[in-house]
Amino acid sequence: MQLTRAADYGVRALIHLADVESHTRASLTDLAEAADVTPAFLSKVLQRLVQAGLVASKRGKRGGFELVPRARTATLLEILLALDGVPELNICLGPDGCRRKSWCGAHPVWREAQDRMREVLSSITLDQLAARSRTRRAALSIT
Repeated sequence: MQLTRAADYGVRALIHLADVESHTRASLTDLAEAADVTPAFLSKVLQRLVQAGLVASKRGKRGGFELVPRARTATLLEILLALDGVPELNICLGPDGCRRKSWCGAHPVWREAQDRMREVLSSITLDQLAARSRTRRAALSIT
């Protein structure tokens, strides 16, 4: 189980956007640099976030990307669902399930672990992630 690169970079870009002054747009180049990814790849990720209603984009000389107000209170779970979904710990937890789940001793453990992971992801918002990042960068004197 692992997050996709798109999910990882999307979260990085959103955290950066959360630090940009409200109603200020960030260029694709700036966001790509902040997320440590190529602009071409990040462009595709940002389009998913636009479609999910978390980011607004504007083309042109004064264009760029900015958070929509509701994005600040979006949970990490909501963000991941908008990007690629939340990875399943085991295939038996997926939509097709598994023929063994009714009697498998491990299935309840996988289910509980999956549910707890979703609880953790639901417990933190984008604004909280951004605040944590600011605090950690300040402690390390990173700008």
